[in-house]
Amino acid sequence: MKISKILIAQPGVASANPHYANLIKKYGVSIEFHPFFSMVPLTLREFRAQKVNIPDYTAIVFTSKGTIDAFFQLCAEQRIKIPDSQKYFCTSESLSYYLQKHIIYRKRKIFFGDGTFASVVKLAKADKHKNEKILIASPDHIYPEWIQMFKEANLKFAPAVVAKFVDNDLKGLNLDDYQIIAFYNALDVTSLKNNFPLYKQNGTKFIAFGAGIRKAMTEAGMTYAIGGPTPEFPSLANAIEQLIVNPDFRQANLPAEPKKETKKAPAKKDAPAKKTAEKKTAVKESAPAKKAAPAKKAAPAKKAAPAKKAAPAKKEAPAKKAVVKKPAVKKAAPAKKAAPAKKTATKKPAGKTAGKK
Repeated sequence: MKISKILIAQPGVASANPHYANLIKKYGVSIEFHPFFSMVPLTLREFRAQKVNIPDYTAIVFTSKGTIDAFFQLCAEQRIKIPDSQKYFCTSESLSYYLQKHIIYRKRKIFFGDGTFASVVKLAKADKHKNEKILIASPDHIYPEWIQMFKEANLKFAPAVVAKFVDNDLKGLNLDDYQIIAFYNALDVTSLKNNFPLYKQNGTKFIAFGAGIRKAMTEAGMTYAIGGPTPEFPSLANAIEQLIVNPDFRQANLPAEPKKETKKAPAKKDAPAKKTAEKKTAVKESAPAKKAAPAKKAAPAKKAAPAKKAAPAKKEAPAKKAVVKKPAVKKAAPAKKAAPAKKTATKKPAGKTAGKK
């Protein structure tokens, strides 16, 4: 199979990126960009249903350009004027620069992380920000782990949904025309399924960049030729070039993220094994009890033992106690005191008479 057409499920233009422009020039392929979903601001009515008062917060957290646009649009619709003292936390430097579209960029009021949400939490819990009331401006699928991170950091915060995702209309696309399709987000798979419920992958090569999209594709029964990012394929351009050169390429070393998920699964499977083991031991313990049951049935034959209970004859022992008139014998002991009678025998009257003779 020769690769001639490639689709990337993102907004953009291939000629604007030197990596994609180089692939087009080097291999003569066509690379098209078409986003499968869009982020749109909530309506004012939808936002007010959350009962969030923006002026109550002194710092805002942004995770995407879409949430920045949605936030400032909602402020404009509510005629809220953002004070110059407002602080902003962004997940990346490039995202922080996007704020210039809406505000005057001031370094002492804008802070950015390394691209992860954890880096934003680390910035927010610094001593100089510990008294800030933080609003997390998020889309409609805010991750629970974000909330947990803020709770563990003991920060004053509240989440607020400012935008929502909607599927784009893809009916004008013929997915079978493309030999390679690249996905970045799990919502790409959702949009594909909603637009083409009967879609079958056939020979199309998918590239899945990100743990979320890899998981979504697997759950949807779809396969991907390359999953990234990995040391071997650090960028989407590298992965695309590999498939252009070798369309039958199959990735041997999967990314690290899916392996972490599979490690957790065995732990859950071990728990039931222990339970069954306990049940088996319980059965073994009850088995001896059943064997003892026949012995109990034989017990009625031993009921002849009541004849032995005629041992009341033993109760005659009290009569023997009456026989023990040993105290009388002890009283006879004083008879031994008759020894003094011998002393009378030792009187030597006879001796005295003998002397006289």
